[in-house]
Amino acid sequence: MDFKCLGCMVLFPIHILYYILKASVCLLQPSRRRTLTKEVVLITGGGRGIGRHLAQEFAKQGAKKVILWGRTEKSLKETCEEISQSGTECHYFLCDVANREEVYKQAKVVREKVGDVTILVNNAAVVHGKSLMDCDDDALLKSQHINTMGQFWTTKAFLPRMLELQHGHVVCINSILSQSPIPGAIDYCTSKASSLAFMESLTLGLLDCPGVGCTTVLPFHTNTEMFQGMRVRFPALFPPLKPETVAERTVDAVRTNTAYLYMPWTMHALVVLKSFMPQAALEEIHKFSGTYTCMNTFKGRT
Repeated sequence: MDFKCLGCMVLFPIHILYYILKASVCLLQPSRRRTLTKEVVLITGGGRGIGRHLAQEFAKQGAKKVILWGRTEKSLKETCEEISQSGTECHYFLCDVANREEVYKQAKVVREKVGDVTILVNNAAVVHGKSLMDCDDDALLKSQHINTMGQFWTTKAFLPRMLELQHGHVVCINSILSQSPIPGAIDYCTSKASSLAFMESLTLGLLDCPGVGCTTVLPFHTNTEMFQGMRVRFPALFPPLKPETVAERTVDAVRTNTAYLYMPWTMHALVVLKSFMPQAALEEIHKFSGTYTCMNTFKGRT
């Protein structure tokens, strides 16, 4: 081993400690929030649930334009009218993010009719709430195509222009289930784990791209119709999040250029515990907390 390699081995832990301390100091300092007055925001799945609240929050925080994508025109139109009445320019387009050709076609229409998208929010998702054996093949494919592959198509459609402008942000509304899966939602957990890996790779890949950042949001169970019927054993200890809270924190994370947002903050502890606890202990925790059966009463979106 030469002296150069030896020196790198010695300095490596010192560098790690330095950056940990630097990040800790930054956390204690008040974050500088960017203005959204020049931003054009596109939200997939923007007609209802968290997407609808995200549209409202971006408009509230001064976004120049808000664009909604989704598959249900009724909800898209209602949300669009609501945003427009608040004084923010808003447009909606029918688009199934699982359809690659449709995504690229509608992205071109958006650029021609509205302008360059500077904040892309990948929010569209589906969940079927069934075990592997009970879920049909088409439903499994649908989850992967919408929850995971849809991000590939939307990001490929809008990221190149952000890089040209050296200005942009890609947001993913993920889930803590990507890191702590539960039975009864195997399609959703798998797709969200893939989605998280996509965002982790994308975030690292954009480190040397000035002006373009990423935010991945990992919330606990959120009280929307998509997860209607899901029950946790101790709701007083682990109450479901309000979609408006998720939206507010997400927009704030974009404004502060926060890479990863766990909600609530206790989810950090869950991820840390899972990294070193024996499997037998994790199984007992799942049994005690009721995650084994939380999807038994699942109904989902009607």
